[in-house]
Amino acid sequence: MTEPLRTRELGRSPRRVDGPAKVRGAAPYAGDQPVTDPAYAWLVQAEVARGRVREVDTGAATALDGVLTALTPDNAPRLTSDEDPELAALQSHEVSFRGQVVALVVARTPETARHAAALVRVAVDPLPHDVRLSADRPDLYAPEQVNGGSDTDTAKGDFDRAFAEAATTLDRTYSTAWYNNNPMEPHTTTAVWSDDDGLVLYESTQGVHTTRESVATTLGLPPDRVRVISPHVGGGFGSKGTAHVHAILAAMAARALPGTPVKLALTRQQMFSLVGYRTPTIQRVRLGCAADGRLTALAVDAVAQTSRLKEFAEQTAVPSRTMYAAPHRRTTHRLARLDVPVPAWMRAPGECPGMFGPEVAVDELAAALGLDPVEFRLRNEPDVEPESGRPFSTRNLVACLREGARRFGWWDRDPTPGAREEDGWLVGTGVAASTYPVNRSPGSAATVRCTAPGRYRVEIGAADLGTGTWTALAQIAADALGADFADVDLRIGDTALPAASVAGGSSGITSWGSTVVAAARAFRARFGDHPAAGDEAGAGMPDPPTTADLAMHAFGAQFAEVRISADTGEVRVPRLLGVFAVGRVVNPRLARSQLVGGMTMGLSMALHEHSLLDERFGHVVNHDLAEYHIATNSDVPHVEAHWVDEHDPHTNPMGTKGVGEIGIVGTAAAIANAAHHATGVRVRDLPLTLDHFLR
Repeated sequence: MTEPLRTRELGRSPRRVDGPAKVRGAAPYAGDQPVTDPAYAWLVQAEVARGRVREVDTGAATALDGVLTALTPDNAPRLTSDEDPELAALQSHEVSFRGQVVALVVARTPETARHAAALVRVAVDPLPHDVRLSADRPDLYAPEQVNGGSDTDTAKGDFDRAFAEAATTLDRTYSTAWYNNNPMEPHTTTAVWSDDDGLVLYESTQGVHTTRESVATTLGLPPDRVRVISPHVGGGFGSKGTAHVHAILAAMAARALPGTPVKLALTRQQMFSLVGYRTPTIQRVRLGCAADGRLTALAVDAVAQTSRLKEFAEQTAVPSRTMYAAPHRRTTHRLARLDVPVPAWMRAPGECPGMFGPEVAVDELAAALGLDPVEFRLRNEPDVEPESGRPFSTRNLVACLREGARRFGWWDRDPTPGAREEDGWLVGTGVAASTYPVNRSPGSAATVRCTAPGRYRVEIGAADLGTGTWTALAQIAADALGADFADVDLRIGDTALPAASVAGGSSGITSWGSTVVAAARAFRARFGDHPAAGDEAGAGMPDPPTTADLAMHAFGAQFAEVRISADTGEVRVPRLLGVFAVGRVVNPRLARSQLVGGMTMGLSMALHEHSLLDERFGHVVNHDLAEYHIATNSDVPHVEAHWVDEHDPHTNPMGTKGVGEIGIVGTAAAIANAAHHATGVRVRDLPLTLDHFLR
């Protein structure tokens, strides 16, 4: 166990520290930095999915007034590391996917840069490409491991025998679509190069220190010659969790123009090929149960795609290893290496797509048995983590299901599909469970300094993506110091500050908060309760207690009401409700915002989002917000997020688990299950477009 934090500020919802500056437009983002006389970079992208660049003619572009330089594979500086092939900008004439950068133009104005980029002529010898994902490809392969360091395949018991002998079985295939991250703030870099000071990047990133490490390694610079600054980030959802090629290109351009700041802002269309996406998945789910409805066999076989340029192995089948009791089980992951952009992190990678198939399958099996879907889940609640056999540090899924059912009015429904119609709308309700691991990332440090009697400055290189880090960490620091929230001045988002892990995997507050508590405790141990101005102490993130023998997860249950037009098949979701077990909640307002946002994103995944690939050209054709539809206010009239009281003494001094991602995890399955209840039509492939329901 960890030593618990005595709390006074935790559990309150003070006004957001960053709120006033954002309302006034005074919060500086990566593209807003007040640098002097900047230049602007514009990308030239490949128009084939696979090929080899024969020639890049920049003559017409560089002849324009105001054009400062143009970089191509022929004249770009040679990078010292190809450790990350995605970052090897302009180092090769090979084209690995459509949209890959093949040239860069820098000019005095963004308009000139864009015009000049359009004048660059790129001759490419195209090669046959392959962009089609299917589960029956003969070249599917098993990666060494999947994301998060999880095993690629697992097995326990004798699944084949148990499945063959089960009283009732289900064998279905489900699919999730290709999804692109679309944070409000496009990916942007402002780069400043100085022979004296090195490289300064104002970057839209989820981790300034991890970005510095990637950029320094790629450019062959000592890390102390690279400074990354990112006090405010306009959303990331995983797409800003690692450095992408635009940061390297901006740095290369700035190095070519010493003393001239270079701004490079990706367009929305460019983001669809250059900053990652959630791979489509194909999931074969097999369930077998005894006559009493208890699972005896469970298998999930997941297929996803990766890029020929760089492997990314979505951990799609991993969450099914945690959810339901079944003595005989198996999971597998297979990848197809295609001529596509590199997939990357997107909110709840693995868990979000990986819970869709199993949670719809559970609903199907419950219906086949004549059991209520909530009751079926309760009946298959495990005593320990099903696959590893480890006890849970805390597991309150049952409480989430029961409290959610009570709040939603679940037990009042007629379970018969298609039984309820109101004014031409078929009405149904559905449920799904969700889970997300408790992640604790090492490598953070913090310092505490007394600036005046009773006032403190706390420094850590953490990130705020709009999630509330500025506020939540100040609350944690206040409690750890025995101070008032208003007396803590937090500084984050700069590699000049102590190191911090990346904001990802719902690990931010868990990891940074533990570090801030450690620094505050070190400060108080050294200076007592009445420090003098100038007193300072720091600490790194403490080694977590020995918890390898515990399974630590957050859990939740989402309930959805769906209405489908009997005439047109239009799908509406007038009500979503989620109840979650996420440990201690630091700030209820911020937590509710994260959970509601996650469920809204899950609704968007269920009904709208789908990157449509033209296989002839390897091109996502709906690569802007006019055609790539995401949920808007009118799509989410009523979303509720609640949580059960839970304090996990094993996770960290605050007892938190993380709230940023679990909200999205079960939402799409709950909506799909509600759509079946409304119509009797079972949709196993996302999104749930109206053509599925037309009669």
